[in-house]
Amino acid sequence: MKILNLYFSATGNTKKVAEMIERTALKERHDVETVRATATLEIDFLKYDLIIMGSGVYHWLPAKPFMTLINKAAERYRASGDMPLNAKRRSDIKGVTYCTYGGAHTGINEAYPATAWMGQFFDHLGIEVLGAWHIVGEYHGISKSMSTGGRLGDVRNRPNEKDLEEVSQMVKAVLLCTG
Repeated sequence: MKILNLYFSATGNTKKVAEMIERTALKERHDVETVRATATLEIDFLKYDLIIMGSGVYHWLPAKPFMTLINKAAERYRASGDMPLNAKRRSDIKGVTYCTYGGAHTGINEAYPATAWMGQFFDHLGIEVLGAWHIVGEYHGISKSMSTGGRLGDVRNRPNEKDLEEVSQMVKAVLLCTG
């Protein structure tokens, strides 16, 4: 199976998850292309069998460079006719969205809009979304102090090994149902 593992990581949290996705898929003998998203990147999403894409959460949404990449791709697909109104479900491509988030204010509720936004891109292309994963990650830089005392408690050093093992198990489950 040909897999696109697309991610944006400003702090390293999402990169850890993307690396675990890649390791797991390779161990399961799949062809994986791991790509760090940038605003100027152009990707043909329709050439993959499975697309797993994720970002950190910034004000309840994916990172701006990630959103720019997706918005530009949507414009291209609309112009080419590959993103028509009421797109028919594509049987040959599946998608998974994920995000890393700190949840200091409202917990996991801060993460849902980000994966829902990404899922809408898939849905508009007719790609079935098999899952939306929400992985806790610590805060960095000027927000580092928010890693303790928020709604989720102490999120320092996350995603940790336990979190990443859960990601690996989710990847294996998706590969089983798509492979």
